[in-house]
Amino acid sequence: MRTLAVGDIHGCATAFDQLLEAIHLRPEDKLITLGDYVDKGRSSKEVLERLLYLYENHHLIPLKGNHELMMLGAFQGNNNEDFWVKIGGKATLDSYPQIDKTNPLLNIPDNHWDFVKQHCLDWYETDDHIFVHANLDPDLPVDKQSGHDLFWQKLYPRRGHYSQKTVVCGHTSQKDGCPVNMGHQICIDTWACGQGWLTCLDVDTGKIWQTNQKGEVKMGHIEEFSSLSIN
Repeated sequence: MRTLAVGDIHGCATAFDQLLEAIHLRPEDKLITLGDYVDKGRSSKEVLERLLYLYENHHLIPLKGNHELMMLGAFQGNNNEDFWVKIGGKATLDSYPQIDKTNPLLNIPDNHWDFVKQHCLDWYETDDHIFVHANLDPDLPVDKQSGHDLFWQKLYPRRGHYSQKTVVCGHTSQKDGCPVNMGHQICIDTWACGQGWLTCLDVDTGKIWQTNQKGEVKMGHIEEFSSLSIN
């Protein structure tokens, strides 16, 4: 069984489809997606459809990102919908058929809302790794982390988690398209929605696959990116 982590997809269905093909997903694989499935890219609807299929037919463990939180907040009236729309939400709304023009949020089907609300986790932990969207406090257990750290805190050099587990995260987009490998923490948001790549990491072997919206594929190893440079 492989444990595979995928960085921020941000509506890039072409890159995501190409990535799933490149990794040759097996029935026994555990696929952990780190959140930010929607916004910015043009195909948020298609990305959520792919994730729903994977959730129902494979071993998918989806996390929430800050963009899913903002999307839910807009739907529930808990935050400024205009703010979400301006920072990427418009692309998400535009990816759905425009049936209800007075309230575009109603164009998003219930099963997509249910997937984000009920099935996307705040974090996930194994014997050797902690998976989060953004970051964490190195001195606190995962179930005591603040929402700010889990969903909003940018990556920066800090000591490892007290558990000595490797932290795998996204959120802080690497504009050079390269993962950040600090040893104790690995960031695989490699700017798929910009000019970068969508990254998948086999956390046990260190193998990485990268794809982009042009349909290009490349492979490597996380040790090639042993660096403290953070964009």
